[in-house]
Amino acid sequence: MSLDTVVEDIREQARARADEIRDEAEAEADEILADAESDAEEIREEILADADRTIEQEREQKLSSAKLEAKQARLEARRDVLQSVRSDIEQDVAELSGDEREELTAVLLEATAEEFDDGESVEVYGRADDQELLEDLLEDYDGYEYAGEYDCLGGVVADSEQSRVRVKNTFDSILDEVWENNLREISDRLFEQ
Repeated sequence: MSLDTVVEDIREQARARADEIRDEAEAEADEILADAESDAEEIREEILADADRTIEQEREQKLSSAKLEAKQARLEARRDVLQSVRSDIEQDVAELSGDEREELTAVLLEATAEEFDDGESVEVYGRADDQELLEDLLEDYDGYEYAGEYDCLGGVVADSEQSRVRVKNTFDSILDEVWENNLREISDRLFEQ
């Protein structure tokens, strides 16, 4: 064997070994690249899933916030309607006149008188516009006198120093009681669903 042949064999072995190393390197590079692409795909899917979760959470939060705002607006509108109804009722009560006003005031005065002992000196207050009516009604009660104005829709407020009792039988106080006792029913009737 000649030296040239030996050199050529070594070169051939070196080329074969280089091809083998290159093939191994390419295979390893392909494997690394495939792993990297797989990892990148997993990361991409995680990011997309996180983005979807974030979008869903924000959508839920905005939906919940919108529902709450709508509920608050609905409650505010209901309060406004109830207040308007209450104001209309107060106006109607304040505008009662004639026999109806006299009859209601007399009933309230009678109920008030039951709270005081006979012979007590009782001062009665009422709405300024009702002064004449009250003075006429008080003529039937011994020891009772009209003592002045009381800011109310009507009715009477009476007190006596002897018994240290104060009775408030005004249209306002009765309206407050009726309103409170029937608010749910009033609301249900106004806002039937």
